[in-house]
Amino acid sequence: MEGTIDDIEAEDDEFVHVEDCPACASQEVHEILSEKEVGGGADYRVRCETCSHVHLIQVRPPKAVSVQFTLSDGAHSISEEIEVDDDEIIHVDDVFDHAQRLWRVQTIHLKQEQSVRSADPRSIVSAWAVRCDLVRIKVTMTRGEESNSSIIESDPETVFACGSIIELEGNKWRIRAIHTGRGRTLTGRREAAEIRRLFLHPPPEPRKRRSKMTD
Repeated sequence: MEGTIDDIEAEDDEFVHVEDCPACASQEVHEILSEKEVGGGADYRVRCETCSHVHLIQVRPPKAVSVQFTLSDGAHSISEEIEVDDDEIIHVDDVFDHAQRLWRVQTIHLKQEQSVRSADPRSIVSAWAVRCDLVRIKVTMTRGEESNSSIIESDPETVFACGSIIELEGNKWRIRAIHTGRGRTLTGRREAAEIRRLFLHPPPEPRKRRSKMTD
C-alpha cells in the first residue's frame, strides 16, 4: 500500500509516527522497524503499537506534470511550461514561486477554452498568472502645462497617501491624486496593489519668513 508517514510531536519532544493500521482499521502509533530507499521514495516496515501488526508502507513522491502558463510582469508576458505535482489542485488566486518571483493565478482554462476556478493539472490546457511580489504603478507628473509619464516599482503593500511628498527621477513631487479601479481620489491613502495611477505635482514652495525690523 502507498501512504505517508505522519510525525506528531509528543509531550517529551520525541516524534511518534501515526499511520493507518489495516488490522485496527484506524490510525494508530507505529514503530518504524526498517527503511529502504526506492524510486525516489522509501519503503517502511512498521509495527502497530496497539495490536503489534507488522506491515509495509510505500511512500512515493508525486509525478511531475507540465502546465502551460502565461506569466505577466507588468506590460511584459512570457509563455512557460511549469512543472507541478500531479496530485495538486490548482486554484485561481493561488500564489506560487517561479524564477525567484511570486505569481498569482488569475485564470485557468480547460478544453474549448472553458474557464474554471480550480482544476487538476492534467486537465488544464492553459493558465495565466501575474507577478504579485512587485507592482508597477503608472505615474503622471505635471509641472505647469507640461505632463510626463513614468512608472514606479513598489512592494504591493507599500502605502501611498494623497498630499505626501515622494522622490522620483531626482525630483521631489507631491501626490495630488490617486486613481484606483473605482476612480480618482484627492484624499486618503491606498496600498500600491490597489493603485492604477498616481498624479504628481511639484510640492509647494516653502514660505519665506519676513525679517523683523529692530530699532
